[in-house]
Amino acid sequence: MRKRAVLYAMCAVLSLALAGVALADNHAVKLSEKAGVGKYLTDAKGMTLYIFKKDSPGKSFCTGPCVDKWPLYFRAQVSAPDGVNGLDFGTITREDGLTQTTYKGSPLYYFASDKAPGDVLGQAVGNVWFVVNP
Repeated sequence: MRKRAVLYAMCAVLSLALAGVALADNHAVKLSEKAGVGKYLTDAKGMTLYIFKKDSPGKSFCTGPCVDKWPLYFRAQVSAPDGVNGLDFGTITREDGLTQTTYKGSPLYYFASDKAPGDVLGQAVGNVWFVVNP
């Protein structure tokens, strides 16, 4: 009887742990604002999200070394901030097999040179990389 109780307790702990992983995958996007940039989207930690103007809706053209400088943003589910439509977020499977979150069809990226929350060093790089302005 005691072994069964321990087994049930272990199963309950495992179920809670797995539920925590599922909840962690629901990622809240935030809305930030900075002078000279305006309002823009960040991840839950405040790291800026970018779009690449050479991408087309649902398709990323940032491949190879580009992804080293512009890492992909992906979350299976995204919670949108107030004032942003959660239905505008989606997911694509890239030609390299990786998945990437999109906003209004545009694949989302980080900029490797952004080191702290609120950094927007990727804004207007090459006149093709821009913060996501909802």
